[in-house]
Amino acid sequence: LLMTIYSLLQFTFAPYWGQLSDKIGRRPVILLSLLGASIAHLLFAFGSSLWGLFLARGLAGFFGGNISTAMAYIADVTESKNRSKGMALIGVAFGLGFVLGPVIGGFAGQWGLKIGILPPFGESFPALVAALICFTNFVLAIFWLKESLTEKLKGEALKRPSRIQRIIAYFQRPVLNAVLLTYFLNTLGMANMEASLFLYLRDKFQWSMTDASWGFAYVGMVMVVVQGTFIRRFVPKFGEVNLLITGLLLAAVGMFGIGLSPNIPVLAIAVTFMAIGSSLINPTSTGTMSLLSDSSEQGAVMGTGQSLSALGRVVGPALGGWVYRDIGWGVPFFVASLLILVGFVAIWLNRHRLPDSRKA
Repeated sequence: LLMTIYSLLQFTFAPYWGQLSDKIGRRPVILLSLLGASIAHLLFAFGSSLWGLFLARGLAGFFGGNISTAMAYIADVTESKNRSKGMALIGVAFGLGFVLGPVIGGFAGQWGLKIGILPPFGESFPALVAALICFTNFVLAIFWLKESLTEKLKGEALKRPSRIQRIIAYFQRPVLNAVLLTYFLNTLGMANMEASLFLYLRDKFQWSMTDASWGFAYVGMVMVVVQGTFIRRFVPKFGEVNLLITGLLLAAVGMFGIGLSPNIPVLAIAVTFMAIGSSLINPTSTGTMSLLSDSSEQGAVMGTGQSLSALGRVVGPALGGWVYRDIGWGVPFFVASLLILVGFVAIWLNRHRLPDSRKA
């Protein structure tokens, strides 16, 4: 529920932050989001009741507009032909966080208990470290982050319709609606998988929490390598559309393979397919969203995409948990595969109308 409240608040407010960044600029929104995240982690560390923890996570979700604004920032400072390569940098950051986050959190938790820091808050030391990291990021951004949005584009954004009208318009816009749908379905499938994978590894293969952590670290490393290296090389050669289609197929096959895995070697191959596919999907789909959007609406479109992603993270774990418990161990992965295949069909049917940065 703590994760759900975060995603629910992010789903609600991410479009607002994106639209606000179109009007007042990327820098103030990113700074405010980082400061808000610092305060939210601090409140979580010192929360003395369940309601206090919910308040802290809700506040973190409310200030979760920095991702969509960061994507809009990248769209501002990159040419069309380099858009997906720029978006891949965010994927690299997520991959590194996926690898390093649990390690830092684990060491921080053990160290906090060992030295008895701020009794009785030793167990909350990882949240204090997270607050410190966010605040350090905030301070660095004050000195190093320059505004990317021109005054002309700010003026154009002020003339645009309200948030609700714009979101409805995005889903009525041909081609863009297919990319938004695919982005949502992929996140829904991934969240469904993530909620079930540890249980699956524990129940079917008798993996411990430590074993599963190494598995997730492997997924993070694959994401870093693919998005940090291959995306930059392959987008100029093959284009976003071809890589997006390939990623959707690989992820769908990988998900299906996870559900059918009879042993660890087959599981490892299936997880690799899934990780490579996901690493191709995220930067190419966000890059394509950006290419389909006007310069003055980058934040609003990215905010809408992140809102849908947050919705997927709300529904996905509940769906995965229910299917795993009531239907079968491997079924959540089959469901994830089906969701991603629906996205594949949506992109395939629109493939000739999607933009190609190689022609920009």
